[in-house]
Amino acid sequence: MDSDLFWSALALVLVLEGLFPFLSPGGWRRTFQKLLSLQDGQLRFFGLSSIVLGLVLLWIVT
Repeated sequence: MDSDLFWSALALVLVLEGLFPFLSPGGWRRTFQKLLSLQDGQLRFFGLSSIVLGLVLLWIVT
């Protein structure tokens, strides 16, 4: 894997992660507070779902 591609992907992740708190800080704060109230198993499920979705999208794109 080309290191430029890795750093470009990381930069894109940071841009996408920063959009929601920039555009709607109150909504981001409420969402984050709801996440804090979830149980460990629920957080793990969402984390696993994100990983699987990301891998499927990566497989489709490449």
